[in-house]
Amino acid sequence: MSRTKLLLACTLAASVIFLVGTSVAQTDLLKVDYFANANTTGAPDATVRITNPGESGGNLCADIYVFDVNEEMSSCCSCTTTPDGLLTLSVNNDLTNNPLTGPPLLATGVIKIVSAATTGGFCPLPTRITAVSGLRAWATHIQNSNFTITETASQDATLSRAEGNALQAQCKDIQQVGSGKGICANSAALAAICNN
Repeated sequence: MSRTKLLLACTLAASVIFLVGTSVAQTDLLKVDYFANANTTGAPDATVRITNPGESGGNLCADIYVFDVNEEMSSCCSCTTTPDGLLTLSVNNDLTNNPLTGPPLLATGVIKIVSAATTGGFCPLPTRITAVSGLRAWATHIQNSNFTITETASQDATLSRAEGNALQAQCKDIQQVGSGKGICANSAALAAICNN
């Protein structure tokens, strides 16, 4: 192979690696997970853990959106995550305890977490997302009728403009018509970090 062809091949390979790295960074904005057997008699509580590895150099917001089995947003909130800090949320007590439509409480659904910038140092209700990469998340899952517990990393997903707009709009609707319902993580213990 001639020197020119070898140089061209190396340049193309480096370009492909750069493009792949860029693509991966774009998917680092949205984490997706599920919950099962929440608020179920005899089942243990599941947990969502979110950390800010400090790549951004400051606090980040974990913009959280909870969906029921009918694909409707049931609640939303935003919680501060400090560099190298760990935010631990109970599925039963923090994420599904205050659904927009009231009882019955959710048993199964989807959790979406957007890594976002703070607004004036706070994390207001996520009706306007300023997504920035950084957050990592894991969740425990209560499986089947024997309530076996598993834990996995939340899955990366691409935050499209359409998805971001839908999340913002649905959370804003909850804020406007919910009269306090549909705001997750509203427990007194989380009031200091979940500024909703």
